[in-house]
Formats: sequence, C-alpha cells, structure tokens
Amino acid sequence: MVSPASLSSVKSMMQRFAMHPKKKWGQNFLVDQNILSKIVAACELDENSLAVEIGPGLGALTERLAASGARVLAIDIDRQLKPVLEETMADYDRVRLLFGDILEFDLEQELARAFNLENISPYKVCANIPYNITTPIIFQLLEQCPHLESAILMMQKEVAQRLAAAPGSKDYGLLTLNVAYHSRVEMITRVSRNCFYPRPEVDSSVVKITPYPYHTKRVTVKDEQTLKKFMKAAFQQRRKTILNSCTGFFKTEKPSAAAILKSLDLNPDTRPEQLSLEDFARITEMF
Repeated sequence: MVSPASLSSVKSMMQRFAMHPKKKWGQNFLVDQNILSKIVAACELDENSLAVEIGPGLGALTERLAASGARVLAIDIDRQLKPVLEETMADYDRVRLLFGDILEFDLEQELARAFNLENISPYKVCANIPYNITTPIIFQLLEQCPHLESAILMMQKEVAQRLAAAPGSKDYGLLTLNVAYHSRVEMITRVSRNCFYPRPEVDSSVVKITPYPYHTKRVTVKDEQTLKKFMKAAFQQRRKTILNSCTGFFKTEKPSAAAILKSLDLNPDTRPEQLSLEDFARITEMF
C-alpha cells in the first residue's frame, strides 16, 4: 500500500486511479509531513478517542489519525475517492467512510450510526476545509454539534486571522465575535501554499476551536438573537460610532443612548471594531 503523504505518491495514486483534483470541491492535497504531524499532535487522539475527519481526500491525514487507535469517521463529498480511501485504510478496522455533503448531514447522528453508539461521547473534528464553505462548516460545528470537544481546522490564512483577531485590529469583525461567542480560538501553525498539490493561490493556517460547554457561552444575555442582530447591524456600518449604531438599532434618542453608554464606561464615539464581545453584551442588556 502506498501512503498518500508525499507529492510523488499523490501523483502516482491519482494516475493509477485515473483521477485529477476537482477545483469545485477545493481539492488541494496536503503533502507536507511536518504539517501533517503538527495537525495530528494538535488533535490529541488515543485509542479511547472518537474523531470525525471532514474532507479526507486521498487519506494522508486519515491514515495518521487512524494510527492513533482512535475511531475515525471520514466524510468526503467526492464518491470517486471511495476506492482510493478503501485502499489507504485497508489496515485500519476502526475507520468508517461516509460520502456526501457535510452540510447536509446530522454529524452526531452519522457518528452514532457509523459506530453503533447508543450515546454520543465527546469527539473531535479534524478538517482541511474548502475555502468557499469554511464559515458554514464552522457554524454547523458550533451550533449543531453539542458533544463536540474541539475542532482542528485548516483554512485560508486570512479567515484564520479573522477568527483570532483582537479588538481594534484590521481583521476584527462580525465573524470574530460570532465565533468567540461560542468558543475559544487558538492558532496552531501557518501552512505555505507550497505544502499542497495542486498548489492553491493562498496560504493556509491551522486553528484549534474549542467550544464552551453545552448551554454555556462566553457572555450571558437574555436574548441571544438580539445580541447577534445588534452586532451585525453595527458592523454593517463600521464607520458609524457605537452611539449611532445604538440609536438606529434600539430606536433610542441620542442623549439617552449616550447616557447609557457612559454608564457602561464606554465612549459614545467608539467604533464597533474597538468593542469586545463583552462590551456588545453589556450594551444589549442595558438597552
């Protein structure tokens, strides 16, 4: 069996199976041994672990995840990869393959079905996600997967920077806040575009997303939807001050809104990108 963890082996396998990378599904196969090792180390798997891999491709990372002894459900949209993955995973009896669109699956239901589980225990997700569906996948994991323990995700570098951005930085925005509401984000490593075949047009980063315990969020508000709608409204007009955002969204006169902001020790002339998630939560609660 040839391991698909190098450029030469990837090219060989694709030739043997009469395949070529499909751009529409973002198929850029990771061929760097060092990066593969860093991703596996970040996953922290052992024989007691349960894991889901999204987008296994030819199985280079899947093989390493399986070598930890963990039970691994590998999900890919490309059914043409089935014979390749079956060959790559032939020596691992704790790997299950599932083909289809990850955004159309109930991930935890599929995990239970794959391993005949009566109850879902905490599990981890590992994924090299296509750039065009990065955000939908992140929020599927954060909003629909209550037993998710952590997710190690490789994504476009610019998106990763937005997830981990600090208030006041150029990358800070609505995505930062919405992900921070549900989870902690940690940068693991940067990945050069030269680590893939075919070579993409952008560099990547690997991040670790750790959700807060189920039914727990970073901030507590009476109405989660109002908080999210207010943050969205504020960032749709980033050049406005938070005073103008508050008067427009909460339908309040400026003197009253300014007084509320000052009572929270916030300058009414502050821009939205300078406020933390906690600041937005406090404003929402007061109004």
